[in-house]
Amino acid sequence: MADNKSGKKITIIGAGNVGATIAYTFAVAGTCSEVVLIDINKEKAKGEAMDIRQGVSFSHNVEVIDGTYDDAAGSDIIVVTLGLARKPGQTRLDLAQANVNIIKSVMPQLAKTCPDSIYVVVSNPVDIITYTILKCTDLSPTQVFGSGTALDTSRLRSSIADHVGLSPNSVHAYVFGEHGDTSMIPWSITNIAGISMEEYCKEQDHADLDEDEIVDEVRKAGAEVIKRKGATFYAIALTVNKICDNILRDANNIMTVSTLIKDRYGINDVCLSLPAVIGANGIEKEVTPTLTDDELKKLQASADALRGVLSQLEF
Repeated sequence: MADNKSGKKITIIGAGNVGATIAYTFAVAGTCSEVVLIDINKEKAKGEAMDIRQGVSFSHNVEVIDGTYDDAAGSDIIVVTLGLARKPGQTRLDLAQANVNIIKSVMPQLAKTCPDSIYVVVSNPVDIITYTILKCTDLSPTQVFGSGTALDTSRLRSSIADHVGLSPNSVHAYVFGEHGDTSMIPWSITNIAGISMEEYCKEQDHADLDEDEIVDEVRKAGAEVIKRKGATFYAIALTVNKICDNILRDANNIMTVSTLIKDRYGINDVCLSLPAVIGANGIEKEVTPTLTDDELKKLQASADALRGVLSQLEF
């Protein structure tokens, strides 16, 4: 970890809606003592930094500045939000190649400037971009991971919580696989107070969960927000804040994040989301719960879909 005498420093690459909202969330929560915003559009980065900094006297004393890639030196964490949003008529694959090219042009130099930072990847498609960063730098798979299905998992817990009338904090449920259309929910390990969903609903006289409906709801949640307001940034900012807080506090919290998979569930050489322990060194440990045969097939199908995309890209 970077030795930063003034406290904890996070650099955010990309000052668009997502990057700026993450910076604002760090300032409100007091997650770190210094935030550096870097964007190709220097005026935008400066404006966002000024806007947040002007209000910090009512919040935590967080220094928020704009800067260049050199100013990222000494960061404990680098949050990557670089890239283009999908345009009408553009396929995910077109977007993937465009964003892969942006990452390839920026990350090798940044990795040399910040070889010891933990990299939290938010840019979409997040599994592909996380893989790209590992391919085009010498960074370790424990220090580079994507926000992945951490937000999908939060959406799932909220969805189940609404159904059973509990706080989402009391629901233990996860979304595995791609952050996208092939994600899957391992219902066999979903529980409330150690009781399976089916048993809990029976015991509490709730109607059974419609699992397909919930899967659909979770997968489409982001698109539903985009349809109504044009972009998603608050929920992902809260997700990234939680991930960064876990790193800076060495919290050893388990979250579903996108990591390079090696020999797990018969899957190799692809980035997707499975439970991982997050602490000061990034990915401290991997957690590999037992899945049913059906769940295993769905997870492997998700890995195959991602590998299909990777095979069509130039790294």
